[in-house]
Amino acid sequence: MFTFAITNFVVIYNHYKMIQTILHRTFLGNTIESYCWFAGIIILGLVFKRLLSKLLALFVYKFLEKYSKEVSFEKLLDLVKKPLGILILLITGYIAFDRLSFPIEWNLDAENKFGLRMVLIRSFQIGISISITWIILRIVDFFGLILMHRASLTESKTDDQLVPFIKESIKVIIVILSVFFTLGAVFKLNVASLIAGLGIGGLAIALAAKESLENLLGSFTIFLDKPFIIGDLIRIGSLEGHVEKIGFRSTRIRTLEKSYVTVPNKRLVDSELDNLSLRIQRRAKFDIGLTYDTRPEQFKKIISEVEAYIESHSHILKGETRVRLNEFDSSAIKIMVLYFVDTLEYDVYLDVREEINYKIIEIVQQNGSSFAYPTTTVFVKN
Repeated sequence: MFTFAITNFVVIYNHYKMIQTILHRTFLGNTIESYCWFAGIIILGLVFKRLLSKLLALFVYKFLEKYSKEVSFEKLLDLVKKPLGILILLITGYIAFDRLSFPIEWNLDAENKFGLRMVLIRSFQIGISISITWIILRIVDFFGLILMHRASLTESKTDDQLVPFIKESIKVIIVILSVFFTLGAVFKLNVASLIAGLGIGGLAIALAAKESLENLLGSFTIFLDKPFIIGDLIRIGSLEGHVEKIGFRSTRIRTLEKSYVTVPNKRLVDSELDNLSLRIQRRAKFDIGLTYDTRPEQFKKIISEVEAYIESHSHILKGETRVRLNEFDSSAIKIMVLYFVDTLEYDVYLDVREEINYKIIEIVQQNGSSFAYPTTTVFVKN
């Protein structure tokens, strides 16, 4: 039994020595053991990336929990999952590559001299800076969701407009600070001198970004003057729709056809804008054309009955209805119909207008007349 144990130990030891010999073989300046460590760390990073992202997001949520009871953890996880995953992969890659070294035969320059080594190191540092900035921006978005939820509980629409504006302002400041930090920490630039130099080049930058600056000033004008707020139905030119978002550069409008249109703030400030939500009613105005063989007494009765019916409708503003014989067209005698519907809801307005149109058709037919359409009559004299 003792001899068998000794024999097994010798076999295992020989295998161990053989594996050690293989692992210590050198390829491109690194041992196979180093390559194994490199591959293992990369695989671990890929396998546990999602779990680590969730744990880090949970840590951030617990830290912010007293402020974020209105918004679930899943919302935060959806926001930070991607940037956290990229940050974890970058750190994992750094640890993995730290197990390897560049072959001496490559004769690469030092880190402080331009070359492959410097490019790789600075690319990693820029990636870390971008991912951390991205995470901070997503946390700002998370706070924006909290504030938007609280704003939705109030009757005022001003806070609904204020929250996105403040959120975008903070995000712009964070990006600017991140750029200056990256320039100073990664590229070793003198940030104070750079900021001072911006004063000299400010005019050139302002001219180059003229449109952007005009849109930015337009957003401040919209915020201070309040020609409309989020949720309002507005019309500018041929565009009509509900305001869904007011940003730094542009305003997003959901049209009545459900398309999503982005309008520069400069255009909203400079153009004539009709805030349809501030109306107290909707107007309907159109003409109906009857044939020329309709007698005057028929016209009078049709006009009287149409006006009486419209005035009796529950959704019509009383005393504002006008039904008049309007003009003589080439193929029809036209009656103008004008009334106001006491609602701002577009669907209710359409329903009321449909009811009235059906009744007009019925009144015209009951009085022995008919609607005209473009015709040409030729008289032949014998």
